[in-house]
This record gives sequence, C-alpha cells and structure tokens, in this order.
Amino acid sequence: MADGEGEGRGAMGPLDIGRVMAALPHRYPMLLVDRVEECILDRSISAIKAVTINEQFFQGHFPGRPIMPGVLIVEAMAQAAGILAVESLGLAGSGKLVYFMAIDGAKFRKPVEPGVLLKLEVAFVQKRSSVCKFAGRATIDGQLAAEANFTAMIADPPK
Repeated sequence: MADGEGEGRGAMGPLDIGRVMAALPHRYPMLLVDRVEECILDRSISAIKAVTINEQFFQGHFPGRPIMPGVLIVEAMAQAAGILAVESLGLAGSGKLVYFMAIDGAKFRKPVEPGVLLKLEVAFVQKRSSVCKFAGRATIDGQLAAEANFTAMIADPPK
C-alpha cells in the first residue's frame, strides 16, 4: 500500500516468538519469523529473522560459503504476510491457513549470510476476505537483500 493509503486500525508490537507461533502453524525448521517489531493492522508488518549458522539449510547451501536460499527468504516474507493477514482479518486461533497462490517479480540483490538480522517488511497491496496480495522486502542493515510481490489464499486446513 502506498504511503497515505488507509490508516490501519492500529499498531501491535513487538510480538515475541510465542505470539508469532500463535499466529502461524509453522514450526522448526520451517518457522522463519523470530519476532514482529510492528504490525499495523490492515496495512503492514515489520518482522525479524535472525539468520544463524545453525540453520539446517546451511549444511548444503553452500558448504564453505553459506548463503540463505532465495526461496526461503521469500518464504520468510510470506510468513510475515501470514501474520499480518491473520491478525488483520481477526483469524488468530481460527485454524485457518495462508497458502501461496503466486510469486511475482522476485529479485535477489544481496546474499543473506549467517549472523545477520534479516528485516522483513511486508505491506498489503490488496485485501479481501480470502485472497490477499502483498509487496515484500527483505533488508540487512537497511540494504535491500530481496523483494517480491505475492498472492495468498486464506483457507481451512485440509481434512
């Protein structure tokens, strides 16, 4: 959402890992959001992924030159978007899941290495009751590491 569009219903944050886990069904090793710094309902979220050498993917990506896979950076942005959607739509604790539908314009600008705090900034582009569009950015110390636009569907879990 562009600056000035929509005021949101209010800000939440910071949210610790317990609150993150209450909003998302993901668990280790797929939980990629460690903390929410700020969540402005109906508008945007700013979250953190602490990237450590202990991550399972660093064992093979790449030995001797550990780099976080781009697909996992996009997944981290999507998980932040999931928290934003669940909180904004009042679905926390409902069991609803947020599924990827599309990823567009993904660009990777800077390698993400162990020892950094990856800041995940995601904003609504369009919000409906079951399908939402987002714009996401991942930064390290203010420098753009990755960006993507994505669409997600909110649905009941499979039976």
